[in-house]
Amino acid sequence: MPLFGAFFLGWEAFDIVLLYWAENLAVGFYNILKIAFVKVSNPIEHLGKLFLIPFFAVHYGGFTAVHGFFVLMLFKKGEAPFPAGDAWPCFLVFLQMLLNVIKQAYSVMSTPMRYALFGLFLSHGVSFVYNYLLKGEYARTNPQKLMSSPYARVMVMHFAIIIGAFVSMALGSPAAVLAVLVVLKTALDIKLHLKEHEKIKPQPVESTQPA
Repeated sequence: MPLFGAFFLGWEAFDIVLLYWAENLAVGFYNILKIAFVKVSNPIEHLGKLFLIPFFAVHYGGFTAVHGFFVLMLFKKGEAPFPAGDAWPCFLVFLQMLLNVIKQAYSVMSTPMRYALFGLFLSHGVSFVYNYLLKGEYARTNPQKLMSSPYARVMVMHFAIIIGAFVSMALGSPAAVLAVLVVLKTALDIKLHLKEHEKIKPQPVESTQPA
């Protein structure tokens, strides 16, 4: 869908980078579901999720808000995400910042970009159902690993994306450069996706029969 936008809808570097920033929202959303559904050895550990999920939402939400603010400011498309009126109490202000950035990002997204974002959410949703629930990954990981897993993937992806966006901007956002950016991002995403699931694949059962 981003390739179609680059070649046929006149999307520029900003459109591609903003769309892939918005993918962070899908990553965070499904990671919260992963933490909620992860199998624990002791039922009392489910109570720990009541702390871990809000903590992740605030921490990852603040990280994503700052990242989105940077993207909007880089392309001069938004305003400061800090609350103009009453701020939410304590650490909840980071979620308030995230909501403000989401509103700004959504307001500058075209209808085709919104369809593309829906496609990204759907893709992550299919992976969540197929790999995490149906293939039993929820029983081979733990909440602590899930708390940190999105950050490395997001940072690597977006470092490459922003570097590519600078090149595209310098060359006037030609469709060919944007196409290369999309292909490279997709290839990197596939590699990281496979690496992520490789870590939590089922381990072979060792034979207990005597030699």
